[in-house]
Amino acid sequence: MQAPVEIRTTVTIPILDGAGKGVFHTFSGFADGGEHFAIALGPEGRDVPLVRVHSECLTGDVFGSQRCDCGPQLNDALHRIGKEGGFVLYLRQEGRGIGLYAKLDAYVLQDQGLDTYEANERLNFPHDMRDFTPAAQMLLALGVKRIRLLTNNPDKAKQLEAAGIEIAEIVPTGVFVTEHNIQYLEAKVKKHAHRIDLTEISDQATVLPLAVGDTPGVRRLGKP
Repeated sequence: MQAPVEIRTTVTIPILDGAGKGVFHTFSGFADGGEHFAIALGPEGRDVPLVRVHSECLTGDVFGSQRCDCGPQLNDALHRIGKEGGFVLYLRQEGRGIGLYAKLDAYVLQDQGLDTYEANERLNFPHDMRDFTPAAQMLLALGVKRIRLLTNNPDKAKQLEAAGIEIAEIVPTGVFVTEHNIQYLEAKVKKHAHRIDLTEISDQATVLPLAVGDTPGVRRLGKP
């Protein structure tokens, strides 16, 4: 029987240009050996914290790639959770689990006309290899069993509940659209039932700014 995941290190780091502080928790005992971590943000003591489970995306999170919506989603989550109180759980599962190099190979195929899932198939990968069990293990190690989940992906809620986490509420993430990621977002909606309201993409759509400043070329869609 596998030993439970336990907190390994806790350290506070100023983030968001110094506007906030994140309490970073590392862990020991993950079955996959990954260096997953949790960031506690905002007011402490919330009975039902807001939680974002975010899978690593080097190109989006670090370099601002507009081929996906990962960077804006992470930015939005950090600020929203910083205000409400909760956790960002950062999973080291680049490219939906296929790794950085394979993701870049998939981009080459997408440039040839395949969608994000078809490209995975061409490379002999499943559509999505991510396992959200480490996220549940981090929450349990932190003493959290009931959450509000910030996501548009129904599979995250399903996997977390199967691992013993109660989902009190699904809180939708923002819709972040660029000319480069619209087909990617459409594929997520059509093939894996992500709850992204792409009907808002029209001349009448209300364009809202990101949480802090605007990201060039990125529109956050919403209703007034």
